[in-house]
Amino acid sequence: MTLLNHPWNLAPKDAVALQNQLRDKVIRVDQMTEPQRIAGVDVGFEAAGKVTRAAIAILEFPALKLVEQAIVRIPTQFPYIPGLLSFREVPAILQAIEKLHCQPDLLLCDGQGLAHPRRFGLACHLGLLTDIPSIGVAKTRLIGRHDDLPEEKGSWVPLMDRDEVIGAVLRSRSSVKPIYVSIGHRISLASALHYVLAATTRYKLPETTRAAHHLASVDKSAVSGTPQPG
Repeated sequence: MTLLNHPWNLAPKDAVALQNQLRDKVIRVDQMTEPQRIAGVDVGFEAAGKVTRAAIAILEFPALKLVEQAIVRIPTQFPYIPGLLSFREVPAILQAIEKLHCQPDLLLCDGQGLAHPRRFGLACHLGLLTDIPSIGVAKTRLIGRHDDLPEEKGSWVPLMDRDEVIGAVLRSRSSVKPIYVSIGHRISLASALHYVLAATTRYKLPETTRAAHHLASVDKSAVSGTPQPG
């Protein structure tokens, strides 16, 4: 077994140890071309948490038109433990990606990347396993501190942990609470901010996230292929 082909139902202490081993493999600079397809992922839970539901939506870039989508449900294998959410969610996301006919060039993940106590959040884990450039786009802060943020859309300040920049606090909509952007894999923070803003229209969250959430909440059947009406 290699580190990138690891089991998912680990004891929490073993999951932490694996994060510490894998984090040095994360590439923090741009290793990508201009994307033609960007994807958002939404993960939810059914049956009182016993079933993990992952939805992925691929949008044409920069038009942000939905071109493909997929949903997967699998039994939940890992408990809810802050800092270890990738072990709970990524197995279903990987299966959803396998159902796609076209692969995304960039993943915008609803969760943390480097902005994580061990610098290995869900976006890092998923990006490393798929080798797809990835970004963490979180609605809440897990760790770090930052200066005051201007109210205008597009404003951002560094998210710091001690003396290290671990991400950015981004105002994606004027006078609305910010989002937290961090590197996942094979992308720089500057590029991550660029693509998150490019994927954001008049709402707080990028269209990738909104499309995946809409898919997961509106169409509960397992689907793949052409976009659904609406």
